Amino acid sequence: MSRKLSSTVTSSPATQQIATMFRVVGWISLGLQLTLGAVSGVAILFSTIPSQELNDSAANPGTGFGIFLAICGVLVLFVSAFLAFRYTRIAKRLEDPNPSLRPKKTNTIKILRISLTVSVVGMFLTLLGAEAAAGLLLAKALTQPTGLAVYNPERIIRPLDVFVIQANINVIAAHFVGIVAALWLLKSVHPKHSK
Repeated sequence: MSRKLSSTVTSSPATQQIATMFRVVGWISLGLQLTLGAVSGVAILFSTIPSQELNDSAANPGTGFGIFLAICGVLVLFVSAFLAFRYTRIAKRLEDPNPSLRPKKTNTIKILRISLTVSVVGMFLTLLGAEAAAGLLLAKALTQPTGLAVYNPERIIRPLDVFVIQANINVIAAHFVGIVAALWLLKSVHPKHSK
């Protein structure tokens, strides 16, 4: 209790506000990214399970590439979620009553920029994966015969093909959360100077 009182006495109101912002945005970003990442992980897992009704020749390389990029996006998402957790640690350090233990503004901005870069790279990878999976699904839909006269397992749209697209879209949304969180915090740390 005394530490909390001394931190409010020695910390400026602006520093306290920034610390609160980092804590709230960090936890919200971490929660949303982990939730969307878990849903994507389950969708990727289901999309990699071989179908019993179709043989292995039905697996298309486009689906594999989409899955690969979705997995890459999820791995990058773990880094982004870790950086979101770091926001909460920055908030805790900002509240320290000893000013020499508080993080420097330049270091905080550097972490936010790294987080932004990580999220943009993750979003780019998963956008490519979603494009590959959606293109494959479109190609299958366009080449599908209009009857059941010809059975070609490579042309059948499987529900698992849709899981690849869903996984990529969830990872894109999670990286979007990371980008918004980093931009929001960057704005709070480095506000525009009034003219």
